[in-house]
Amino acid sequence: MNRSKKILFLIISLSPFFLNSCVSVGIEKAKYTVTERTGNFEIRQYKSQIIAETIVDSDFDNAGNIAFGKLFNYISGNNRKKESIAMTAPVNQKADSEKISMTAPVNQQRSENKWVISFLMPSKYTMETIPEPLDQDVTLREIDPRIIAAFRYSGSWSKKRYDVNKARLEKFISDKQLKVIGEPIFARYDPPFQLWFLRRNEVLIPVK
Repeated sequence: MNRSKKILFLIISLSPFFLNSCVSVGIEKAKYTVTERTGNFEIRQYKSQIIAETIVDSDFDNAGNIAFGKLFNYISGNNRKKESIAMTAPVNQKADSEKISMTAPVNQQRSENKWVISFLMPSKYTMETIPEPLDQDVTLREIDPRIIAAFRYSGSWSKKRYDVNKARLEKFISDKQLKVIGEPIFARYDPPFQLWFLRRNEVLIPVK
């Protein structure tokens, strides 16, 4: 293989890494403060968050794919923009829509026998300014500040791998004598085309 072909092969081989880096740059991530760290385990203090969520009646592995379209359509413009008008009330509803920046992670959490999939909304929004979903299956909700136990891992998004790492986090919580106060959350930080061994995944459990 001559020099020019070697260079071209190297560029093609590395292009997924460059593409994923470019996609990740500028994406706002959930804001938190780490209060304790032991290896891949962390105790975090999260600020209040606004999320857009939808409920899916499906199995673990398919729920994210089913819900993603509805949530992505919402942030892509399937919404009604709000505009506050000074010295008047209530909030004026405008017909135009607004594109909302993608954030990370995408969360998946059990609710009875279904799954709740949620997108974190950019921190510039409040419940008064966030655009309203036009899809009735997409709802907005504000989550109060909370403490989260987290375990970070890489690899596939399979339920088997999630369950193994959830068990590790549950043992960590038990060893720390913390009280679980919410359902476990599966957090995905990367797009589907990210190489599996480079993915950032987390199990999150609200604790007290």
